[in-house]
Amino acid sequence: MRRALALPIAAMVLVISGGVATAGPSIAWAPCEDNPEGECGTLSVPLDWSRPGGGRIELAVARHVATDPARRLGVLVVDPGGPGGSAAQFALSRLFSPEVRARFDIVGIDSRGTGNSLPIRCADLMNDQPSIYPSDEAGFTALLRHNQGVLQKCRERSGPIFDHADSATVAQDVDAVRRALGERKISYLGLSYGTVFGQLYAEKFGHRVRAMVLDSVVDHSVDTRRFMGDRAAAVDDSFVEFARWCDRTDSCALHGQDVYAAWEKALDSDPSGKQRLIDMVYQGLGGPDFGWIANLIAGSLGAGAKAALDFEPNYESVRLATVCQDFSLRIKNFQEYSRLRAEELRRSPIMRGSFIGHDEATACIGVPGPPANPPHRLDISDAPKILVLSARHDPVTPYAWAVNLHRQAPRNTALMTYEGWGHVAYPRSACTRTGVENYLLDLEIPAGCPAVEPS
Repeated sequence: MRRALALPIAAMVLVISGGVATAGPSIAWAPCEDNPEGECGTLSVPLDWSRPGGGRIELAVARHVATDPARRLGVLVVDPGGPGGSAAQFALSRLFSPEVRARFDIVGIDSRGTGNSLPIRCADLMNDQPSIYPSDEAGFTALLRHNQGVLQKCRERSGPIFDHADSATVAQDVDAVRRALGERKISYLGLSYGTVFGQLYAEKFGHRVRAMVLDSVVDHSVDTRRFMGDRAAAVDDSFVEFARWCDRTDSCALHGQDVYAAWEKALDSDPSGKQRLIDMVYQGLGGPDFGWIANLIAGSLGAGAKAALDFEPNYESVRLATVCQDFSLRIKNFQEYSRLRAEELRRSPIMRGSFIGHDEATACIGVPGPPANPPHRLDISDAPKILVLSARHDPVTPYAWAVNLHRQAPRNTALMTYEGWGHVAYPRSACTRTGVENYLLDLEIPAGCPAVEPS
């Protein structure tokens, strides 16, 4: 996509906004270099939406045009989450059914700092990081100073985009794309962290939403204690489900054994590799890859085993500019860290906390000032009925977060539960796919879906 995404904005055109013709930038579409089915382009937007006359940046955008234009329903904006995932590439993926591809222009916008929208790449600055599990004041101070150095160098390397990549700003970008496309309303599908972008868009531009699916919700209302603690509880819940699967599945490498005892034995067998083993099992639970986890614990995968899943390409970098500005993750000292760590261990005695919850919270240690887009209670009173979807046993984004989102806005949300396992529910089964797509196509509110037994 690089060549097409590098094209400049060709013209200013009249677009329809609220029924009134206004001047605005357009997207100069061209065939995507690496995907002949897609169209790629860029859109110029303000760097700082509070200063629209100031500096500008270009966002990378891609779309798959509706294959049945006579039955076209409009635009479906999609985001795969991360943060760090390329929504432009995601829009051109084969995840979406032929009917969805026929009825919608599927549009992906690389959010600020990701993909081809001025990507923030600072992972190399994080080499030689002290332990994110400090055991004393000196360890915490070392982590704090390391983080402060990373933040300073990453900001210098990235330029001003680093301080303008929170989700509220991304929501403004999404609406700019809507205007450039000349659409009165859009539909939206956000997965995982893409649900934060969706929540902010529904708050700011609810009257511009035709339909919205928030799959595997990151609850933007939680404080640091719940950000870490809820995730810790969720990963233990998923491990319990894994153990139950082993009990009823003959092919499980730990079938007939005490799974919890085997887990503790595996952790004790290599103290230096204990945290790595925990992190690998955590990622496997997100699949879920229960058979792989069982083989890992049983030792049959060997010392070179790798985790089943990987994070987005620049997740480690862009989270500093996005997650740390969307949540109040400001652990000030070792005493506060110790209290939060104790809460993690209380709620997660099996897995010793959530990898992603702990990792993100400690990555934000040393970030100065309050967050640009602080967490708050959801207010989407201007939005239509939004579909909130979650697996009951999701180790990454707790089911409790989906429930809480629905509780905050009961009139404007409907909760659809997949009674199974893993992170991201939409592609799990024919039931989840049909439910989501019938909602997007016909605005039908679906019922829940039974679990599909994992491998």
